[in-house]
Amino acid sequence: MAAVSFSQLVNGERAVVTLFIVIVLFSLPLSLFLYGVALSLLAIFALFVEVRVETSTSLSQFKTRAGASSGILLGAVTLPTFMLSKLIQQSRAFSLHHVHLGELNYMALQYWAAFGSCFTVLMVLCLFTSDNTRSHSCRAWNAKFGLVCFLIGAELLFLYSTTGVHAIWKLLWVFFHGFAAVKLVRHLLNAFPSCVSFGEALLITVGLVLYFGDMLAYTIVKPYGYMTSSELVFMQYGFRRSEIGIIIQGLLLGLLLYAAVLKYLLRGWYGFSSSTYSGARICIEKGKSAIFFASLGFLIFVIIPSWIHFVQDFDMHPLLWVVRFVFMEPVKRLSLCLYWVCVIYLSVLRFYNISKNSKTERILLRKYYHLMAVLMFLPAVILQPKFLDLAFGAALAVFLTLEIIRVWRIWPLGQLVHEFMNAFTDHRDSDLLIVSHFSLLLGCALPIWMSSGYNDRPLAPFAGILSLGIGDTMASMVGHKYGVLRWSKTGKKTIEGTAAGIASVLAACSVLFPHLASTGYFLTEHWISLLLAVTVSGLLEAYTAQLDNAFIPLVFYSLLCL
Repeated sequence: MAAVSFSQLVNGERAVVTLFIVIVLFSLPLSLFLYGVALSLLAIFALFVEVRVETSTSLSQFKTRAGASSGILLGAVTLPTFMLSKLIQQSRAFSLHHVHLGELNYMALQYWAAFGSCFTVLMVLCLFTSDNTRSHSCRAWNAKFGLVCFLIGAELLFLYSTTGVHAIWKLLWVFFHGFAAVKLVRHLLNAFPSCVSFGEALLITVGLVLYFGDMLAYTIVKPYGYMTSSELVFMQYGFRRSEIGIIIQGLLLGLLLYAAVLKYLLRGWYGFSSSTYSGARICIEKGKSAIFFASLGFLIFVIIPSWIHFVQDFDMHPLLWVVRFVFMEPVKRLSLCLYWVCVIYLSVLRFYNISKNSKTERILLRKYYHLMAVLMFLPAVILQPKFLDLAFGAALAVFLTLEIIRVWRIWPLGQLVHEFMNAFTDHRDSDLLIVSHFSLLLGCALPIWMSSGYNDRPLAPFAGILSLGIGDTMASMVGHKYGVLRWSKTGKKTIEGTAAGIASVLAACSVLFPHLASTGYFLTEHWISLLLAVTVSGLLEAYTAQLDNAFIPLVFYSLLCL
């Protein structure tokens, strides 16, 4: 580390990430000072690890995506900073008596779980990767620095756990998240080589671990909730989840677990069919298809509803509850569904024909889907936000199912889905895993999901739609057609494109403001703070080599919450 030059230490992406963290830290109330110290430590340690591995061959063992930087700093700090921004918003709400203490404490626990997960992955990466620095003194300095970061991080976790009661349960809960994140990030990089960068893998795995941990918490609270009121500290911090949130969580995590189990089901079928139906290829494929659809139906209609019934008291089957929810306002919601079907059909048919019969670059074709997201989601988030929550979950479930069908080539749809999806891939996708459509949908959905409940920042739910559907699209189109001045000698992003993206988001906000004011919102956003949020997210789009659909909405949402 000591031998690294200043030019190696500073680049555009790191400068933007640093600015992002400084803005959040500057907004911290004194009551969250310990959280700010933890975030600062995490950022310093992540920068240390990123520089260390990028100046050596340490990451070659993980087979990360070619052509992208490691993204360790961005991947390590994004979710903890996102959680801290929500915690700042919740602390404002608590001071105004809009949320109760349990909700605030639960968000604090989620922040420390995110911090512990990222910090543990960084520590393992630091310990178990080679240090190819030039001298023995540099290696000794690096070892001492890593040890100091570990000791400070452990002390911060200890200080947090001793505030309140049941310190051992808090520490175990954070340790569980860290251990699971290490295992999952290694599995992701081994199972899908050359599909993601390390920073992207870190963001995905920490997000999944937090989501799985939340599901585990709600599963544990049911039997223990009636036996004791404070046996598990993270349970007493929990709060009642909406029916839609529980349904989405059960469906998505059930499908993710099913994708892992399916491998063993199909392996058993191949072992059986190879000896019984030798040479009958079509019979083997049809049998595989039958196993897939039968097991998928059992999962959706039996296993997932059983878990949902276990953690939440439904008076009917969850699927019937969804049907009833849709028909509570049949005209509005069915009309919205019909509108979505028409937009999807016309847009996909048009874009697919263009991809096959023209020389239009794929980067521009993919931005058309961003515009389609604006057409679909913007009216819905204004008119039917709760129904849109459910629709996002259903769409993600469909995407997951189609990706499983594509990866496993399930007859008769597997090859057709593969050929269709390949028409819109770019260098960040591969035959093994296509993630762009997931990141676009999640980038639009997460700000809306996270804004449910208390929200004193009315622009926050629009963060994904504004940053991806409008800002990122205009930046790419203007930069591709008119861009001349590039941000760096090796990059393709242009100053003209970034300026167009920032200007387009600000213009869209100026259109949204009158509508939000007419619906009774007290607009607390000021143009200076909004300009800062839009500028930072725009600069991140210009400088990052990571999958920007995943990072930009989280950064923009975090800054809007402050």
